[in-house]
Parts: sequence; C-alpha cells; structure tokens
Amino acid sequence: MKLSIKEVLKNRNKILEGIKNRVFKKEHVEIEAALRWAVCKECEYLDTKGNNCAMPGTQPCCADCGCSLALKMRSLASECPKKKWPSYLTEDEEVKLMQQLEDEEQ
Repeated sequence: MKLSIKEVLKNRNKILEGIKNRVFKKEHVEIEAALRWAVCKECEYLDTKGNNCAMPGTQPCCADCGCSLALKMRSLASECPKKKWPSYLTEDEEVKLMQQLEDEEQ
C-alpha cells in the first residue's frame, strides 16, 4: 500500500490529531482507542506484520487503508474504512479542533 502525497495532505489533520493524542494521552481518547482496538483485533484487515502499511514500521496497521492503527484509533475524526467504528467529528469540527489545539500550544 502506498499513499499519494495528495491523500496524505487530505488527511493531515487526522494524522496530526492521532500523533498528538498518542503523545499527549487523555483518558477519554484512550478509552475510545481501546474500544476501536477491540474491533480491529477481530478484523480480517488487521496487518500485524506491516506488509500493507502506508508507512513502513508502523504496524499494526489496517491492510485496507494502510493507516497505522496506533494513530488512527486515537484520531476521533477518523473512521474505519469498512465502517466498523465511526468518526466522532465532522470535517468542520475537526478543523476547529485542530485550531483549538494550535491555540493551546501557543
């Protein structure tokens, strides 16, 4: 699986949210990540070896979309490509969240 630059740029807010939430852990995000992981562990698209990861070395990942699950599960704006778990934010809410996070860092 190889993501194009266009796909990465399109999803950059979700990727950044996942990175931020992985580094700066919050209980509500970790609870959601655990619920999502329980679903992913049973999924036929779980890639624990990294054969289908968009970014090598980021397994476990989703063999369908190539995303690192450690990040995707912690991005509340992301959803499973097979609709096995939902997104909790609209695109507009995601943009507002990213702006809020940037403001907090300053």
